Amino acid sequence: MSKLKKQLSYISVPSQIINSLSSSSLQSLLVSPKKPSKSSFSRNSYKNPRFWFLTLFLVGLFGMLKLGFNLDPPIPFSPYPCFTTSPRDSFASNEQQNGQKDEILKGFNESQALVSKGFEDSEESEFWKQPDGMGYRPCLHFSREYRKYSNAIVKDRRKYLLVVVSGGMNQQRNQIVDAVVIARILGAALVVPILQVNVIWGDESEFSDIFDLEHFKSVLANDVRIVSSLPSTHIMTRPVEEKRTPLHVSPQWIRARYLRRLNREGVLLLRGLDSRLSKDLPSDLQKLRCKVAFHALRFAPPILQLGNKLAERMRSKGPYLSLHLRMEKDVWVRTGCLPGPEYDEMISNERKQRPELLTARSNMTYHERKLAGLCPLNAVEVTRLLKALGAPKIARIYWAGGEPLGGKEALLPLITEFPHLYNKEDLALPGELEPFANKASLMAAIDYIVSENSDIFMPSHGGNMGHAIQVKSLLLLGYYQCS
Repeated sequence: MSKLKKQLSYISVPSQIINSLSSSSLQSLLVSPKKPSKSSFSRNSYKNPRFWFLTLFLVGLFGMLKLGFNLDPPIPFSPYPCFTTSPRDSFASNEQQNGQKDEILKGFNESQALVSKGFEDSEESEFWKQPDGMGYRPCLHFSREYRKYSNAIVKDRRKYLLVVVSGGMNQQRNQIVDAVVIARILGAALVVPILQVNVIWGDESEFSDIFDLEHFKSVLANDVRIVSSLPSTHIMTRPVEEKRTPLHVSPQWIRARYLRRLNREGVLLLRGLDSRLSKDLPSDLQKLRCKVAFHALRFAPPILQLGNKLAERMRSKGPYLSLHLRMEKDVWVRTGCLPGPEYDEMISNERKQRPELLTARSNMTYHERKLAGLCPLNAVEVTRLLKALGAPKIARIYWAGGEPLGGKEALLPLITEFPHLYNKEDLALPGELEPFANKASLMAAIDYIVSENSDIFMPSHGGNMGHAIQVKSLLLLGYYQCS
């Protein structure tokens, strides 16, 4: 009993609780069960040689892997768990971190700039892309029948055709072309055309001032005989004069109308040939028309030399666009259109004082002409059109035409969007334009040469110059296919 008392512990409990407990419950509270010994497994494991052998094996294996493969510490035990490289190499200093960030940002910005530049370059190259000729090439091969009659026509000394051409330089070109074709239809020699003094510009230039006369004669030597003046045998002859030739007449109409009288009188005088000859001609006559326009009518050497110089200056920095602006005062008067609020009243008064200058349809109002596309585009409208076509802002633009109504200020909307805008006055050196001063036809010829050599040509209003360059472009692309 004495042993048991030493091992038991007593707790003072109120009697009410004791009475409510059963004997078994009380016994369980008073007697504590024995706990298992914690150190029995540890002491036995440490004494086991297998435990030490396994531990040494794992430590040696990990050491060999560390030395052989230079492994980094496992990520869970690394002080920098987000990096697989040593912290000393990854974070040398704050300055190095900032330098690396700057280099990364710089590289990103450069790559972004290259991508952007490549996109812009692709757009720009697409704008300057030239159309494909589809394998066609220009040719002027005349038929055997045409060549058969050429010898007799060239040798004829009885019939002569006199023509008086009017209008601006490009309008005169078209009439000269038709005059050669009409001479061929009639089998007559053509006297060098007479250029009527322009009522608007007062230009008194002659044929040889604008065109290379000797070249004109030599190129057409096998098609039509060209003479500088009537021979003495025909000077006193009263020519058959036709003032009002209908529009778009055919070769058959010309022969029926003039050939008998020309054979009888020997000289025929025609005026106002603008659009008088049909555009739908037999193949040989159409080829002759092209031969005259784009081979025989070469500009005089001084004009050609200066025009080519200006074209070379435009091309010195890459491709360029030629823009034929029709914003001169006479254009607004003739077309029946209005340039803008600042000058509308002045143009309306000019038109009332000189109604003969109005060449547009007089039965249409200004708004009707505008909607029908019969009015020239002003600087704002030209700018919108160029931007819609995808012209790059850095595009070099040569603008052809006379002084716009309102001067350079009228071009400000265009210059603001396309600052690289030049005309012949901007490109010419001091004194180069002096020989051509106050000669509108010669100035127009220079514009024609620079425009003809451009990569892209765009007229702001339909006109003879635009049509001529358009046709020549088609010929260069292969309007005819040689058989």
